[in-house]
Amino acid sequence: MLVLLGGLYLGWAIGAKDAANVFGTAVASRIITFRRATVLCAVGVVAGAFLQGESGIRTLSALTSQTSGTLIIVSVSAAVVVTLMTLLRLPVGTAQAIVGAVAGVGLAARDLYWPVLIKVVVGWSATPVGAMLLSMAFCRLMSLFFRFTPIGILTRDNLLLGGLIVVGAYGSYALGANNVAIVTGIFSGQIAGLTDTHLALIGGAAIAAGVLTFSRRMMLTVGSAIVSLNAQTAFVAVLSMAVTTHIFALVGVPVSTSQAIVGAVMGVGMMHGAQTVKFRMLRNIGVGWVLTPVAALILSAAGYALFA
Repeated sequence: MLVLLGGLYLGWAIGAKDAANVFGTAVASRIITFRRATVLCAVGVVAGAFLQGESGIRTLSALTSQTSGTLIIVSVSAAVVVTLMTLLRLPVGTAQAIVGAVAGVGLAARDLYWPVLIKVVVGWSATPVGAMLLSMAFCRLMSLFFRFTPIGILTRDNLLLGGLIVVGAYGSYALGANNVAIVTGIFSGQIAGLTDTHLALIGGAAIAAGVLTFSRRMMLTVGSAIVSLNAQTAFVAVLSMAVTTHIFALVGVPVSTSQAIVGAVMGVGMMHGAQTVKFRMLRNIGVGWVLTPVAALILSAAGYALFA
């Protein structure tokens, strides 16, 4: 059971970091208190992990065979890279770190199942693009809805503010359903007595623990660093992120909510004029996205060569 510690730490880090992607705007706008947001997020994460997290677990476990030694190498390598990138305050994908670490061990051991890796990498590429296209479509639909629906400004604002809480809860569910594979996927079939359902619950609980204990500092809108958001555009961005993440959970590809939210706010920015988008920040994020899997791959491959 000690071998799970690396994965549990990674889950805690995901919860502490990615809760901001689903409830940051609502908390920063004082629509919901931080305490209530974290409880709602934690419940949603565990529910998503338990009900729909096993598909991603199966995908990640199929990348390469594992031993107790490689499990530790993968977990530690991914955790170190995520910690370093977090210190740089970049919305880096934890999925990229864990998959990069698994791929590093697989390459070093000459036991990497390439079709699964290709499937995951394609999912990474499609995540920000899909979220961007969804947010552009939702922006258009929202504009049409409010244009042709005879409601007052106050009613509209109340609907949007309440909607931020609803999509935050949905985003939490999608976060658990998708990202639990990042936490415990590599342990599938490796620990006696633990089924994939057990691993989903354990991983969901680890993410929830991160949300409840250490998400206050990161509970702010990622979107504000890229494009300014109001209630309507924040609603669209979080909804687009949640739908994108949930879709990939259903097909069993662990992706990053950070990539999804960045793609979503990029779409919002494009709909409101490209001049509102902070392209310098996007460039820095892109560099982080490339460096994360590469650094994790190199670190885990070196760890395998030294210790396995």
